[in-house]
Amino acid sequence: MSSPKAKKYAAIPRDICVACGCCLKVCPRGALSIYRGSYAAADPETCIGCGLCQRACPASIIELEVRNEQS
Repeated sequence: MSSPKAKKYAAIPRDICVACGCCLKVCPRGALSIYRGSYAAADPETCIGCGLCQRACPASIIELEVRNEQS
């Protein structure tokens, strides 16, 4: 039996992220990675929507998006 998905997930706007890595350091699930050295990206399947990355982001650009109920 799989665990239910979190209601929210981290959304990082890649056009303004500078890939500083602060969010990666605090993610308890390892759901974040730096894509091609340019920006951080969250894996929505792994992200639990805890908001730690959002609080750690020095640019305050990470938002918690509501997950689509269909899946």
